[in-house]
Amino acid sequence: MIIPIKKQLSFLIIIITEEREYMTVQIIDGKTIAEALRAEIKTQVEERIAKGFPQPGLATILVGEDPASQVYVRSKHRACEEAGMQSLGYNLPADTPQEKIGDLIKELNQDKKIHGILVQLPLPKNLDEEEILNTVALEKDVDGFHPINIGRLAQKGREPLAIPCTPAGVIYLLKTVLPSLEGKHAVVLGRSNIVGMPVSLLLVRENATVTICHSKTVDLPAVVREANILVVAIGKPEMVRGDWLKPGAVVIDVGVNRVEDPSRDRGYRLVGDVAFEEACEVASAVTPVPGGVGPMTIAMLLRNTLTAAERLG
Repeated sequence: MIIPIKKQLSFLIIIITEEREYMTVQIIDGKTIAEALRAEIKTQVEERIAKGFPQPGLATILVGEDPASQVYVRSKHRACEEAGMQSLGYNLPADTPQEKIGDLIKELNQDKKIHGILVQLPLPKNLDEEEILNTVALEKDVDGFHPINIGRLAQKGREPLAIPCTPAGVIYLLKTVLPSLEGKHAVVLGRSNIVGMPVSLLLVRENATVTICHSKTVDLPAVVREANILVVAIGKPEMVRGDWLKPGAVVIDVGVNRVEDPSRDRGYRLVGDVAFEEACEVASAVTPVPGGVGPMTIAMLLRNTLTAAERLG
């Protein structure tokens, strides 16, 4: 029997069998946490405008017609409007020349109404992603992927102007459960430029001891089993099983995967990279999919955009 108990920003599930109580697991409610953060940002935007400062502005550039990217971009524009920010979208064909994209970014760099520029990834394979990201003005890089921002994130004593949104959301969620990450053994499963590597660097900044795992890691379950904190971003549905986890671990599941489910009207359901029900029997806290990390990504984008506007005036 599963009994939900609601909290302010998260809720608990108590798993009970006829014989004994096994574990009380905290389900980290990213949707509620993100809504609270977005409400704070909206208030700050209103206060900024009331003082006579310009409305924060975000420009997005979408190249190609990837369905998932289109959904993400629409969500970002809707979130901007709800927060009282201006948003402009530029949708370009997949065969758009690199030079034309660069020229558009340069124009937006000079536009004083635009405080943040987001190039939606992934880009078509014919484009040089690094060159395009490097064209975005450092002070308008609200995605945190400019090489200088990533370089500063990796260096002790240096501060990036923006932190990548999903990794920042991961740390924010962790701190709702563990106010201090210092001394914790954190295992990051995945080493992508978008999530795995940046979140590893952020955990190091929090004085955690970090192990980065990937496809070449020997005896992956045994390494994962050592983690007090586990962040999973590999894109493989329910790969991490309950018996991989250290009892009491905090699990952040970044993965979003579609699996066939004929019982659903749409023919599929969304699952994470972690077997959620199994994790609930072992972990002390875990994020659900959907409703965990996903909502935090957009909240962090809004926060980065507001910060950029405050910096630019």
